[in-house]
Amino acid sequence: MTQSTIRTLALSLPEALEHPHFDRASFRVRGKIFATLPPVGEDGVQKVVLKLPVLVKESLQQTDAGAVVSLGNWDKGGWTQLDIGRMDGEKLADLVRLAWRQIAPKRLIAGEQE
Repeated sequence: MTQSTIRTLALSLPEALEHPHFDRASFRVRGKIFATLPPVGEDGVQKVVLKLPVLVKESLQQTDAGAVVSLGNWDKGGWTQLDIGRMDGEKLADLVRLAWRQIAPKRLIAGEQE
């Protein structure tokens, strides 16, 4: 998976829109951010930051420790930075959808599942 495929997936979710957020693209539903794409570093590493449940973040730190990149103070509250190249693509896609569900209104989520 690449940042480009993450962008396509994020924008395919109901009411998801892309907006700039400082030096990165952000993906929002009704104005709230569920994912951002940091600029690709000089090392070529592509990352994504997702708003995940804290328990999911803690689980990823156990099962995919090499993929979880510290955000310093932003680590609190479930914000999770992942090295895209170190994650299984299917699992990462599920995490993007989960991040959207963390932010999306319940009525919108219910409509997605119909």
